[in-house]
Amino acid sequence: VIQRFVGLGSLSLLTFKVCVSSKKDSPHKDTVKVNELSLYSIPEDQSKYVEEPRTQLEESFSHLQHYCEPYTSWCQEKYSQNKHKMQSLVQWGLDSYEYFQNAPPGFFPRLGVIGFAGVVGLVLARGSKIKKLVYPPGFMGFATSLYHPQQAIVFVQVSGEKLYDWGLRGYIVIDLWKENFQKSGNVKNSSGNK
Repeated sequence: VIQRFVGLGSLSLLTFKVCVSSKKDSPHKDTVKVNELSLYSIPEDQSKYVEEPRTQLEESFSHLQHYCEPYTSWCQEKYSQNKHKMQSLVQWGLDSYEYFQNAPPGFFPRLGVIGFAGVVGLVLARGSKIKKLVYPPGFMGFATSLYHPQQAIVFVQVSGEKLYDWGLRGYIVIDLWKENFQKSGNVKNSSGNK
C-alpha cells in the first residue's frame, strides 16, 4: 500500500510535455515559428528621427532654465552640505517627541515650574536690556538647580573655573596693555622735552 502511494506521489513531481491535437494522426500544419510571429518581426521601413522646431514657449523655458541653473546648483550644493545636519535635527525632533510621549513621572510639573521661573525673571527684568539677558536664565537656572542639585553643583564649579580663567586672562591683557601704553607715553614725553 505504501509503495502505491509513494509511486503516485512521485509521479506528481515529474513534468511531462503534453501535446493536444484535434486529429489524432495528422501532423501539425498550423505550426508557426517564433520569428514568423508578428510580435518578433522586424519592420521593413527604416524610421528616421526628425526634430521638430522649438516653439516660443519651449524657448522661454530654455532661457529660464539656463538663467536659473547657477542658483539651482548652489541650492543643491548647500543641500548636500547641510543634509547630515538636517537629518540629525529631524532625528533629534523625533527623539524629543518620543520622549515627551513617554515622559517620566513628574517631568511636566518640573518643566512648568522652570518655565514659570523664566517668565517671572522676564517680568522682573522690565526696563533694562542687561536685566533681560540675566534674570530669565538666572531664575530658570535656580529653578532647575532645585530639581537637579548635583548637576547644578558641577555646573557651578566648571563655570566658576572658566570665569576665573577668563578674568585672569583679561587682567593679564589689561596689565600688558597698560605697560605698553605707559612706555610709549613716556617715550613721547621724553622726546618732547629735548
